[in-house]
Amino acid sequence: MFGHALLLGAFPFCIGIYGLITSRNTVRALMCLELIFNAVNVNFVTFPNYLDIQQIKGEILSVFVIAVAAAEAAIGSAIVLAIYRNRESIRIDQFNLLKW
Repeated sequence: MFGHALLLGAFPFCIGIYGLITSRNTVRALMCLELIFNAVNVNFVTFPNYLDIQQIKGEILSVFVIAVAAAEAAIGSAIVLAIYRNRESIRIDQFNLLKW
C-alpha cells in the first residue's frame, strides 16, 4: 500500500517536471508547477501515516504548501497577464524584459 501511495505521488511529479522543462507557454508552466506542488502534498500526507501515526506534521506542512501554491498561482497569473498586455505573447523564450 505504501508503494502505491508513493507511485501516486511520483507519477504526477514526473509529469510536472517533464511539462515544466518542455513547455514554452507560461500558463502551461504554471500548471505544471501546480502539479508538482500537488504531488509533493500527496507525499507529505503519505509518509507520516507510515512513519508515525500520532503526529500530523505532514498534514500541517501540506496546508502550508497549498497556501504557497495559491499565492504562486495568483502572483504568476498577474505577472503573465501584465506581460501579455505589453508584449501580446506569453511564450517563455520571448521574455527578455529584465535584460539590459
